[in-house]
Amino acid sequence: MRRFAQVDVFTSQPGRGNPVAVVLDGEGLSTEQMQRLANWTNLSETTFVLPPTTAEAGYRARIFTTSRELPFAGHPTIGTCAALLDAGLLEPGSSWVQECAAGLVELRLLDGGALAFAAPAPVSEEPFADEELFRRTLGGVKADQPTIIGIGPRWLTARVTIDDLNSLEPDRQAYAELAAHTPDFTLYAVDETGDLHVRSFFDDGNGLTEDPVCGSGNACVARHVQLSGLDIALGSGYQAFQGRHRGRDGRISVALGEQNWIGGEAVAVIRGTIAV
Repeated sequence: MRRFAQVDVFTSQPGRGNPVAVVLDGEGLSTEQMQRLANWTNLSETTFVLPPTTAEAGYRARIFTTSRELPFAGHPTIGTCAALLDAGLLEPGSSWVQECAAGLVELRLLDGGALAFAAPAPVSEEPFADEELFRRTLGGVKADQPTIIGIGPRWLTARVTIDDLNSLEPDRQAYAELAAHTPDFTLYAVDETGDLHVRSFFDDGNGLTEDPVCGSGNACVARHVQLSGLDIALGSGYQAFQGRHRGRDGRISVALGEQNWIGGEAVAVIRGTIAV
């Protein structure tokens, strides 16, 4: 039996954010065992905590979807750190370092108890040339400056209007063509108060699905905001909302700068042990 937690991320209310399963002592498990358990939990991600391989990190996390391992993901990063703190397995403090396949990721404590991660620096930023294909995928919606931004995960990121964001119904036939370029896309819109609203879509192994609240997607939105010059209007940061279209109420804080920080609250929903 191994220590286990399920944490709801980007919310303080259980059931209103994006859940991640965390095996708190994953040492000794094979990749096959980890993948099988991640498939069984049937959540967007499951993480396994291991001893770090570098003195700079406090722990190492391997991150799995139901079908593959990811080099980095946002809400599992916050959720894993929150689970370790909740279980007393990390020293209390104001900052920690997670090791993952994408490298070292710093986390810090925000006022009010939320956690934020330092968004990995983009390894690629490519304008998406086939705007007509993207428009068809979005059911006819025109997106501004579609750009594939890679921070480990690669998100095709673009801005749309609030009305288009809310009414969006992706065309699955066109998406099958888009997936040959990138299987994941994130859209955002800015409301009259300067808050952002976000929707993220990805292939979960069974076809196109919508992520309730996405940390890496919001990290790519933050970078897109900078690339498009929108940060001049938004200043040093903003608040984003995601999940309403999935019955959730995710809230993301974003601090913009040379290093972007993506933050949110997290709450443990399940604590116990699990047989692997």
